[in-house]
Amino acid sequence: MQPSLLSAVIFATLVAGTPLIITALGELVTEKSGVLNLGAEGIMSIGAVAAFAVTVHTGSPLLGVLAGMGAGMAMGLIFAVASLTFMANQVASGLALSIFGVGLAAFIGKPYESQALPSREAINVPLLHKIPVLGHAFFEHQALVYFSWALLAAVAWFLYRSRTGLVLRAVGEAPVAAHSVGYNVVRIRYMAVLFGGAMAGVGGAFLSVFYTPLWVEGMVAGRGWISLALVVFATWRPMRVMIGAYLFGGAMITQMFVQGSGIHLNIPAQFLSALPYAATVIVLVLISRNKNTIRLNSPASLGQPFSPEA
Repeated sequence: MQPSLLSAVIFATLVAGTPLIITALGELVTEKSGVLNLGAEGIMSIGAVAAFAVTVHTGSPLLGVLAGMGAGMAMGLIFAVASLTFMANQVASGLALSIFGVGLAAFIGKPYESQALPSREAINVPLLHKIPVLGHAFFEHQALVYFSWALLAAVAWFLYRSRTGLVLRAVGEAPVAAHSVGYNVVRIRYMAVLFGGAMAGVGGAFLSVFYTPLWVEGMVAGRGWISLALVVFATWRPMRVMIGAYLFGGAMITQMFVQGSGIHLNIPAQFLSALPYAATVIVLVLISRNKNTIRLNSPASLGQPFSPEA
């Protein structure tokens, strides 16, 4: 493979994996608190359309990303009220939120379907971006790509090096015990769900403001579901989330490269487009066969309701 082509493939893989990393890390923190939110697809869709609309009207991608974050938090709040306050089934609530979010985003985004945003210049890291081959691949990206790396470090430190992260994990493992020693389990879970919603909103904002940059109905295209699968793929470990995100991002880029390069493989284009999602299913099946890995790493109370009055 030529150096320029290798650099382009690595660059595209990192960009494709960015919304997966951001969304999956948010979901990881949510699940570490013992809450299972399956609404990532809908939250990303709402975050994407909110960010695009605000960026169109203000011309500021920063305000757009903040709007996507706020919209994601609002969606997370809806889920939290339903599942944590009113004790609705978390799986059903998450699925309903996903369907609602995708539909609402399509409705809100109708007036914006014919518009496009100008492409944004990449942020070059001084000196490092001049490194042959790897410089362009790793150090000439939009701000949210670097943000995803910083987020990974912050989440890993928070979960395994901070007292607050220890409390969060304790709530996910044994909410009754955490409540008995004075921790407000419901409030902690609320904060975790809001953080997860905010990160899913940012992931959606990256798609519509930087990755495309335009709004099209269905543009999230299953990335929310892949992000949920990534948390299981990573066995609830932050670093493995990044590895998995880039693997799936690479699968997406590979099928796009094959289709766009004119290589004739006598394989239907629909099959190539389905490869990233087929890879997701296969990986999850293989991981699920090792029940000890799932049992050791998954939060013990994941998906289970908790009431302080019980």
